[in-house]
Amino acid sequence: MEPAEGPGAVDFHGDEEIIEVVELGPPGPDDLADEMEDVDFDEEGGEEPDAEAWETEDEEGGGDGMEPQDDSEVTFSLHSASVFCVSLDPKTNTLAVTGGEDDKAFVWRVSDGELLFECTGHKDSVTCAGFSHDSIFVATGDMSGLIKVWRVDAKEEVWSFEVGDLEWMEWHPQAHVLLAGTADGNSWMWKIPSGDCKTFQGPACPATCGRILPDGKRAVVGYEDGTMRIWDLKQGTSLHVLKGQDGHQDPLTCLASNQDGSLILTGSVDCNTKLVNCATGKVVCVFKMESTAPKAPGSESEESESNSVESLGFCNVMPLAAVGYLDGTLAIYDLSTQSLRHKCQHESGIVQLLWEESSAVVYTCSLDGAVRLWDARSGKMISEYRGHSAEILDFAVNKDASIVVTTSGDHQAKVFCVQRPDR
Repeated sequence: MEPAEGPGAVDFHGDEEIIEVVELGPPGPDDLADEMEDVDFDEEGGEEPDAEAWETEDEEGGGDGMEPQDDSEVTFSLHSASVFCVSLDPKTNTLAVTGGEDDKAFVWRVSDGELLFECTGHKDSVTCAGFSHDSIFVATGDMSGLIKVWRVDAKEEVWSFEVGDLEWMEWHPQAHVLLAGTADGNSWMWKIPSGDCKTFQGPACPATCGRILPDGKRAVVGYEDGTMRIWDLKQGTSLHVLKGQDGHQDPLTCLASNQDGSLILTGSVDCNTKLVNCATGKVVCVFKMESTAPKAPGSESEESESNSVESLGFCNVMPLAAVGYLDGTLAIYDLSTQSLRHKCQHESGIVQLLWEESSAVVYTCSLDGAVRLWDARSGKMISEYRGHSAEILDFAVNKDASIVVTTSGDHQAKVFCVQRPDR
């Protein structure tokens, strides 16, 4: 996926005035991989949400005990328990991989839900799954730390490795390299399929989230103790550490980078979002969500304590960032003025959000089982899609933003067609 070089992409900063933004030159020939280019990447799945969901009986039949409407084109129903994660193959966007609580992972065709093959051998819930940048390999990881890699065309396992309890896993944007974070605080990097291995030792607490930066030479990892580290993948050294007042007061839940890798967003259980200059490791600004009146009467303290940042991301075409909160707030922040631009309210917690690659449209999925599209310029909802009878746990958007694939606690994955007339 190389949206940065596509015709629709816009230089993120342009003439916008953002504090301490440092230009990053192109990687040199002697760096981690010769062919690496700046690439963008979508966020992988967020934290597993609470099972609680707001009743929405008055909203289009989505309430308990009622048959919900189904806007989906395809339903994949081979899982026998909650489906935790989904990824689309980056090269063609025709294949999906899903993993679930039934200890199973499947690779299947998006067009008709036809099973391509099962990724067998897991003995715990499959919480991470994704394709390599060229769609040649697919990796699946379960909670116990067993990671397997399969060659897609041959439908056969080519590599496996066991680590501690797995927190997250991600492919390198331009090489057959896999990065994963574990509950003991380590991050692991392997070349696939040779298995050459390197570890990055964090604090003695879970590495809760991680991202490889677009230059392919660095990764950012967030930890349960509220710290964040930027790692040099080639040297294995820590370039910057955010801790204490610069770090978060509670565990990190999610991370994102902008398209050129100059800025990082960090989100935490402490409900704060920090904008970090990647070159200097300095915090540029902090977005705090002011407390709002709780929805459930008489539970003020519980509400305020339970809110957290669940997902976040940068817009590619405007200086905007989106942050999704457990209380159902979608906040659109203007990076040039470092201020809140819009608040879009959901009836229940946001699980994950994703931006379209070449427009100011942000997608959210939430505990009420709906996918929504929002225009970040106006703060207005464009459309809403329903079909699941339980909370959505993860979703993916294809390259041209024509389909969304969702996974849910109702044991199903669904494909929604979201083509809009204004394109």
